[in-house]
Amino acid sequence: MTRGSDRWDYRALFQDENEFEAALQELSRRAEALVARREELFKKDPEAFVAFVRELEAFTELAHRARAYAALRLAEDSESEAAQAAYAKVSNLLSELSAKLLFFETWWKNLPEEEAEPLLKAAGERYRYWLRELRAWRPYTLSEEAERAIRLKNVAARAHAKTYNVLNTRYRIVFEARGERIEAKKSELGKYTHHPDPAVRRAAYDAALALFEEEAIVLGELYRLVVQDWQNEYVKLRGFATPIAARNKMNDLPDPVVEALLQAVEAGTPVFHEYFQLKAQALGEKRLSRYDLYAPVAQAERTFSFEEALAKVERAFSAFDPEFAALARRVVEEGHVDVYPRKGKRGGAFSYGPVPGVTPYLLLNFQGEARDVATLAHELGHAIHSMLAAEHPVFTFHPPLPLAEMASTFGEILLTDALLAEEEDPALKAQILFDELDGAYATVVRQAYFARFEIAAHEKLAQGAPLSAAHEAFFETLKAQFGDAVELPEAFRFEWLMVPHFYHTPFYVYAYAFGQLLVYALYRRYREEGPAFVPRLKRLLAAGGSVPPTELLAREGFNVEDPAFWQQGFLYLSERVRTLRELLAFTSD
Repeated sequence: MTRGSDRWDYRALFQDENEFEAALQELSRRAEALVARREELFKKDPEAFVAFVRELEAFTELAHRARAYAALRLAEDSESEAAQAAYAKVSNLLSELSAKLLFFETWWKNLPEEEAEPLLKAAGERYRYWLRELRAWRPYTLSEEAERAIRLKNVAARAHAKTYNVLNTRYRIVFEARGERIEAKKSELGKYTHHPDPAVRRAAYDAALALFEEEAIVLGELYRLVVQDWQNEYVKLRGFATPIAARNKMNDLPDPVVEALLQAVEAGTPVFHEYFQLKAQALGEKRLSRYDLYAPVAQAERTFSFEEALAKVERAFSAFDPEFAALARRVVEEGHVDVYPRKGKRGGAFSYGPVPGVTPYLLLNFQGEARDVATLAHELGHAIHSMLAAEHPVFTFHPPLPLAEMASTFGEILLTDALLAEEEDPALKAQILFDELDGAYATVVRQAYFARFEIAAHEKLAQGAPLSAAHEAFFETLKAQFGDAVELPEAFRFEWLMVPHFYHTPFYVYAYAFGQLLVYALYRRYREEGPAFVPRLKRLLAAGGSVPPTELLAREGFNVEDPAFWQQGFLYLSERVRTLRELLAFTSD
C-alpha cells in the first residue's frame, strides 16, 4: 500500500477555491429553482415529482461537497481564520437554503396515502426507502408554519448546549501530582485519568469531580432545560410515547429492539466484572478502583512506522477479503489521509465520506503506538463502508447510526486477531487485549447504562424532581454496572455532568452500544462460518442507509429483537477475557 501524501488532496471535491466559491453561488441558484417549482408539486404529477426529486438530489450532493470541503479545511487547521470564515459561511448558507426548501418535506409527509402512492411508485427503488422514511414521520409532523417555528425555536434551544460548551471550555482543573501543580482543560483530562501513575489518576479525577460538583447547580439547570425542551417538542407536541422513543424513531429502530439491547447489556455485565478482577490483579490490587478503570497495565515498547501500520492493516484486510484491501489502498493512494499531528490540526481521528463516488477522507494523529495502528484499521473500515454503499443516492448513502460502526469495528477486530497471531512480544499482546477490553467496556456497557440514566433523569426532571434525583439516578447506574467488582467513590455521582452527549443529543449514546455489540456478534459468526460469511457482511455494508436496520439484519438471519443474538457479542468478549487470562498466566510463569 503506497501513500500519495501526508496531507489531503481536495481535488475530488473541488479543483480550487474558485470552484468552491462558484459552488456556493450555484447552490443558491439551485435552491431558488426548486422553490420556483413548488407549485408543480401540488399538481401531483408523477413525472414532475421525479424531476423535482432528482433536482433536489443534485442540490443535496453539491451541498454535501461544499460542507465537506469547508469542514476538512477547518479540521486541517482550526486556527486558520480563513478556514473558520469559510466554514461559518457554508453553515449559514446551508441553514438558510434548507429553511427555504422545508416545504418539500412538510408537503410530502402530510400528503394523503392514496395521493402519495402513485408518486412513490414513479420514484422507483432508488428513492423508495428515503421517501417512505420521510412519510414515516407523518404522525409526528406538524404544519409547515409550526415546523418553521420549531426550527426557529431550536436556534435558542441549542443555546443550552452551546452554553455548556462555553463553560466547559473555560473550566480549568487544577491539582497537584508528583510535586507539580497541573492546570488542565477538560479536553486534556484524559491523559491524566489514563496516566500510568495511580496518584496522578486519583488527583485528576478528584479535582475534576470537585469542580463539577461545585458547578452542579448551573450545569444541572442547563440539563433541566434540555430535558424540558425535548419533552415539550417530542412528547407534548409531536406525540411520542416516551422521550427515548423519539431517538429510536430517528435511528429507525423499534422500541422493543432498543429495550432488548439494554437488557442484554445488563445481563452481560458479569463478563466485565471478571475482566475488572483480572485487571486489578494485573495492577497488583485486590479490587479495582473506579479511579483505575482506564489505567494502563501492559506497556510494550514496540512502536510502528506509518508504513508498517499500513502493511499490517492491508494483510489483515486481504486475508478476510481482497476487495477490502483494495478499497483501503484506494483511500491511501489517492492522498485522502492526513497522517500526523501538528499545531492547529484537529485531534482524534475520523473518516468522512461526503457523497457517493468520492473516496472518503481520513484524519489521523498517528504517533506509532499500537492503538494508532488499530485506529487506522478502524477509520479505513469506515471508508470501506462508504465505498461499498456508493451505488445509493446521497439520501441513503450513509448507514444509520446504529449500523455506522459495522465495518470500522470489524476491521479493527481483524487487525487485532492478526496482531495476536503474528506478534511474539507478550507485553504487546497483553496491551492489545487490555486496550480492546477497555474500549469494549466504554463503548458497550458504559453507553448502555448512560441510556438507562437518561431514561430515568428525563422522567424525574420532567416531573419536577430536584437535581439531586439526577445525581442519584446516575450513581445507581454506576453501582449496577460495576457490582462488587469495582470500588466506587461517592464523588462519581457527579460524573454525568461531564458528558456532553447528554446536553447535545439526548439518547444518542445507546447507538454506540448497539453498533459495537452487533459487530462482536457478527465477528463470532464469521469465526464459525469462515469465508462463507464474507458476502453476508458485504451485503450489509453495501446497503448503506437504504433499508431499515432490523429488516437488513433479518435478511441475513440476524434477529436483533432476540436477546440471545446479543448474547453472542458477550460470548465474544468472554473469549477475549479468557485469552487475556491465559496470556497473563503465561507471562507470569
